[in-house]
Amino acid sequence: MSDWPDDQGGGRGYGRGSGNSQPEGARAMRHVQRGRPSRPAGPPPGGVPQQPAYDDGYGDRQYGDGQPYGDARDEVFEPRTPRRDPYGQGPDNAYDSGYNTGQVYGQPAGGSGGGPGRPARAARPAPNWRKRIKWGSITLISVLVVTSVGTYFWADSKLKREVDLSKVIERPEGGAGTNYLIVGSDSREGMSDAEKKELHTGSAEGKRTDSMMILHVADDGGNTMISLPRDSNVTIPSFKGAESGKLYPNQGRQTKLNAAYAEDGPELLVRTVEYNTGLRIDHYAEIGFGGFAKIVDAVGGVEMDIPKAFKDKKSGADFEAGKQTLDGQQALAFVRTRYALPGSDLDRTKNQQKFLAALANQAATPGTVMNPFKLYPTMGAGLDTLIVDKDMGLFDVASMFWAMKGVTGGDGKSMNIPIAGMAGGNVLWDKAKVKQLVEQLNNDEKVTVSG
Repeated sequence: MSDWPDDQGGGRGYGRGSGNSQPEGARAMRHVQRGRPSRPAGPPPGGVPQQPAYDDGYGDRQYGDGQPYGDARDEVFEPRTPRRDPYGQGPDNAYDSGYNTGQVYGQPAGGSGGGPGRPARAARPAPNWRKRIKWGSITLISVLVVTSVGTYFWADSKLKREVDLSKVIERPEGGAGTNYLIVGSDSREGMSDAEKKELHTGSAEGKRTDSMMILHVADDGGNTMISLPRDSNVTIPSFKGAESGKLYPNQGRQTKLNAAYAEDGPELLVRTVEYNTGLRIDHYAEIGFGGFAKIVDAVGGVEMDIPKAFKDKKSGADFEAGKQTLDGQQALAFVRTRYALPGSDLDRTKNQQKFLAALANQAATPGTVMNPFKLYPTMGAGLDTLIVDKDMGLFDVASMFWAMKGVTGGDGKSMNIPIAGMAGGNVLWDKAKVKQLVEQLNNDEKVTVSG
């Protein structure tokens, strides 16, 4: 017996709880999919779409024997109305494996950028290295050109073109190559009292030559540097006053070479050198005490190997023997010392040439030339006190410097003017040798004359 009441409504019951022995007629049931939440109408917040649950389109999962869960094996599934998929994957009742295609952060698989409601981003093209190198090179060259042009005009504006060689009269004929008269003066212009005391220059008024050299720059590269002792015995020729324009006749007056400079400046000094040597001077360059010391300090000092210790109260020299780095003050004392040397002025010219070699090599090193923090102070220190003739340009200054560097470094000949002896404290030149020397220079021949 069954405890369940019979169906009183028509005898159509069947199964548990039914009093009817006949099967109940098929009834339609709305399909219910378990475990699948309803899909929102639009994209979820944050741009990450919810991943679809597995749905094979046939309702409940089945046992391995093909029978559905539960007892209603004859259920009729109501077909679903296809809906538009907001993600562009077709009708909602199409086959959906539920496999995640790998899309993340709202980006469709296989694409770049974009997402629901956003346009796709185009892929970045490969860099054009040839174009980048081309424009990089153009930019670098432009910077170098602008810097070079700016440096040229800056340096050119610093040159003091104060010497007018057109005022020099009765000049000899020129020969091959270019001749520079390089003068180191004891000018104290622009120096404070403290600097004069520190550099042991004294406070004498006016200017005198402290060293003089002729630099011959040959057309074939055979350069020669000739030191002229300041105590050289010379004849003061006829000349025209640089300031007055007055003509002074030749009186046959014998005096020291540096007296010509003290009497009427660079123009008379050039006139006197040309008259006593027969060599035409093409350019004039002069630097004072202060400028010389500043150049040495700007390059960071100059290393010298001093063979024998010496002291000189007048120049302030006090050196031990051996290698040492000289600063500006010490360098000036070194090139000015003569009273502590056996050969006096002749030995001093040797020290001057030796120091110029070391200074030129130091100034031309990559550490100075390629370093703007050294190059510009060095150029500024030299150009601020460099006095040249009116026709001398920066290229002439550069030519003079490189030729001087080469000669003092061993690429050329460095010598004193040929000497015949001494008379009354003055140095006498060997006139025959001087004439032969000048002929070789004018012809750009190898110099065989000894000093």
